[in-house]
Amino acid sequence: MDQGELEDGLAAAAERFDRALGRLDQSVRDLNGRLRQQQRIEVDTQRLVHERARLATELDKTAARAKRLDDSAHEVSRRLVEAMETVRAVLAKAE
Repeated sequence: MDQGELEDGLAAAAERFDRALGRLDQSVRDLNGRLRQQQRIEVDTQRLVHERARLATELDKTAARAKRLDDSAHEVSRRLVEAMETVRAVLAKAE
């Protein structure tokens, strides 16, 4: 192998090495971008988990309040029926 062929071979190897480094550099940048995106997704997921827990607690409180209101409405209805029956009984005696 003569000097010119050796230099051409080294130049070609250096070019391949530079291209390989360029691809590696791009791969590292792409990986960093995906890692940042994954971290954002994890943060968003945690935020959603906390929001879901807060909303579940709020829903439980609202459901409990709705039940108390329903129970109260039922009790009011029962008392109104009793009052109407009492009024009817009094009116029946008055006749």
